[in-house]
Amino acid sequence: MMATVLGLDIGGSKTQAVRSEDGTVVAEALSGSANVMSVGTVEAGLQLDTIVARVGNHDIDAVCAGAAGIDTPAGERRLRDLLSSRFPRAKIRIVHDSQLILAAAGLTDGIAVISGTGSVAWGRTGTESARAGGWGYLLGDEGSGYWIGREAVRHTLGRVDRNEHPDRLGQEIAADCGLQSAADLLDHFYAQPERRYWAGRARVVFELAKTGDATCLSIIEEAARHLANLAVAVGERLGTPVPVVLAGGLAVHQPALQRGVRRHLAEHRIHDVRILTVDPVRGAIEIAQRMLQEQK
Repeated sequence: MMATVLGLDIGGSKTQAVRSEDGTVVAEALSGSANVMSVGTVEAGLQLDTIVARVGNHDIDAVCAGAAGIDTPAGERRLRDLLSSRFPRAKIRIVHDSQLILAAAGLTDGIAVISGTGSVAWGRTGTESARAGGWGYLLGDEGSGYWIGREAVRHTLGRVDRNEHPDRLGQEIAADCGLQSAADLLDHFYAQPERRYWAGRARVVFELAKTGDATCLSIIEEAARHLANLAVAVGERLGTPVPVVLAGGLAVHQPALQRGVRRHLAEHRIHDVRILTVDPVRGAIEIAQRMLQEQK
């Protein structure tokens, strides 16, 4: 009998879906975020409806949804209810999105470190699992795109307070925001609370770092140290050496950040560091398929 599964990667800014029939991907779709913790139940339902319209909900045997920020039974229940009503005959599993990384990388044991808009690390060995970070932008997310963008603003405003002329970073970050003056960043930051907006400004830091800008290099180095520390914290709790997989838009697409993380991990004798080369949603497909195999 052909098995049909649906994988969902529900992030803070978008939702990616893949439908697989008997191991073959037959449909894919993108929509806005269906994260109930970020956008609420109503908006999450609307985005899931968009997914259903594009990939269908007929004959689906299993659904695996990896969702950022699903850390409480209440949050998981809200998402499960939304999925159950749209896929009534499917078996459903909801996991933290970091768990998709290892499955997508073809690993059973390992540590996933995500740096995108936010940051988190999750690892598993055998039946043991551990997590570090993922506290959200108000309490943490060090080493993330948002954190790097905010650090650039903090650096610039510090120079304003000291009555110093803006340096290259201050000039470029203000211009990238469409501002006339670096001093305008304070009001602009609070007028633009969207995390994705400031995570996007991390691009300026990486571009200037390529020219040797010392401030930008320092911010990237600090971000790399924070991400490495997340992996080390998880590894110490697991107690067994396992590969580290870097994932998330920032970690995957910024070689300077990758080099920094590798360097800091090497100081802790962690040398097996890999970069995720496929979309994390493929891990959701893998987990959904395992669900059906476990029941045979």
